[in-house]
Amino acid sequence: MKRKSLFRLLTTILGVLLATALIAAGCGDDDEDTTSTTAAPTTTAAPAEDPIHIGLVYDIGGRGDQSFNDSAAEGIERAEADFGITFDEVSPNDDGSNRGNLLNLQSDNADLVFGIGFLFADDMKDVAAANPDTCFGIVDGFIEEATDNVAMLLFAEHEGSFLVGAAAALKTQTNRLGFIGGVNNELIQRFEAGFTAGAEAINPNIQIDSQYITEPPNFDGFNDPAGARVISERMYSDGADIIYHAAGGSGAGLFEAAKEYSDTNESKVWAIGVNSDQYNTVDESLREFILTSMLKRVDVSVYDTIAAANTGDCLSGAQTFNLASDGVGYSTTGGFVDDIADQLDEFKQQIIDGEIEVPDTV
Repeated sequence: MKRKSLFRLLTTILGVLLATALIAAGCGDDDEDTTSTTAAPTTTAAPAEDPIHIGLVYDIGGRGDQSFNDSAAEGIERAEADFGITFDEVSPNDDGSNRGNLLNLQSDNADLVFGIGFLFADDMKDVAAANPDTCFGIVDGFIEEATDNVAMLLFAEHEGSFLVGAAAALKTQTNRLGFIGGVNNELIQRFEAGFTAGAEAINPNIQIDSQYITEPPNFDGFNDPAGARVISERMYSDGADIIYHAAGGSGAGLFEAAKEYSDTNESKVWAIGVNSDQYNTVDESLREFILTSMLKRVDVSVYDTIAAANTGDCLSGAQTFNLASDGVGYSTTGGFVDDIADQLDEFKQQIIDGEIEVPDTV
């Protein structure tokens, strides 16, 4: 916990003890005064500790992306309800060039600061080193030689993607699937690797059409619904009937394409969401086209880090969230995978037990 919070607490406790001592002195016996001055007994609870304050810096797109950022928001709102914490949330500009400034501003007042996304890594390394009394958490980012006040919140995306890949292979009518990645980097390739492995576990000969919206250093692919829609339309036209995206806010374009293609061709196609349960975040008219979602529990990582800080524990180093810890998984909302849930859960247990080793590279 930040030292200024501890200072406030110690100051409050000292003030209460001093006031108690003065009252006790004033109520001492006085042989010349026979009038009772003793007040009725009262019980004074120990002063409550000031709630910790959190600074949350979203990735580009901010709250409302129906995916990565919204999952982080869910975690901090649950922590607010459970622990009474306070928080400020901000989003970077369109090119993300002010990430470092936002981290610095949040660290001025916060006990714990989050950077939601791996692109915060370089800035967080510097800001955390300059603010040793503040705790930091970065989602998806690994910082070499990070200071001991940084928690790196990492996920086994490939494990959760394996399950939705298996679901797609079990549900496809054309034996052709699609994968859309936001940006072609190692992180998003883990989603593709797991999805491919899960689908091929059902059908080794299944066809998977993969395409990324942008290449580094262009990270606009995480906030480009129009680009995802164009790719989706092409994949559906080429015969894919289920497409999985790992593209953040761009996934909205996939969902729209699934509905339009189904309505136009009177042939049902599906989309698979990512990060949050996207059946619950999209417009009601799109829900019937979301087969399932790969759940990447950013909300759990944010909540757990806040829970630790709330008890004075600043998490440090790599914290991995996988199938065994329910850090990743798949959604059943809508009931579209209820008939294959037993098979998916069997795969899940085999992965947890080490009987299946899911690849994390393509």
